Amino acid sequence: METIETPLHIRRAGERGHADHGWLNSHHTFSFADYYDPAHMGFRSLRVINDDRIAPGRGFGTHPHRDMEIFSYVLEGALQHKDSMGNGSVLKRGQIQLMSAGRGVTHSEFNPSTDEPMRLLQIWIQPSERGLVPGYTEWQPKPDQANAPKVLVISPDGREGSATIHQDAEVYRIRLQPGETVMHELKPGRGAWLQIAEGALALNGVALVTGDGASTEEPGTLTLTATEPTEALLFDLA
Repeated sequence: METIETPLHIRRAGERGHADHGWLNSHHTFSFADYYDPAHMGFRSLRVINDDRIAPGRGFGTHPHRDMEIFSYVLEGALQHKDSMGNGSVLKRGQIQLMSAGRGVTHSEFNPSTDEPMRLLQIWIQPSERGLVPGYTEWQPKPDQANAPKVLVISPDGREGSATIHQDAEVYRIRLQPGETVMHELKPGRGAWLQIAEGALALNGVALVTGDGASTEEPGTLTLTATEPTEALLFDLA
């Protein structure tokens, strides 16, 4: 069978919105807070990708959310999470916490270190329905998943040990060494977004580096080949 590669739309790191609050240095892939770009309001159900760097001992104080699926993927340091559902934990590099805000929840996110900065990707995905009961799940890699090239970390049915989301959305963590390749088949009617957290790879021959994003809504094969040690998130969305 012939392999059909899909056309891509590229969102370069340097084109993103930027906010530097001193304790928080954030880059916004889509419109967020004071950054507004009508051409970049989101992608399908994906509403926010913020690349956040948080100073030691600082963080987001307790604040409310509702009707949003919110997850944080820790890239450096540690993230301390507390919420009004009684959850409290410290996540390390490579771990994910997913909170379904539903009909209303408050939470805080904090860098507990006194000397180490923390970096995370904060992602917001719109739920399939409003007014859900709030919930919380985490994903931590099993030993055989720690350095696997492609791992399902979030899904609507929680399969393969993934965190559960209230949306027809699958999220894969990509972790590749130079020369390694993974493929993903995008089915008709769905859209894919790839966000490079760190490193460099070629997506269907197009070079992407840290902070870059790429999307497509055409069915076909996505081929990812790393040119540097690379970590990325791949979203497959209804």
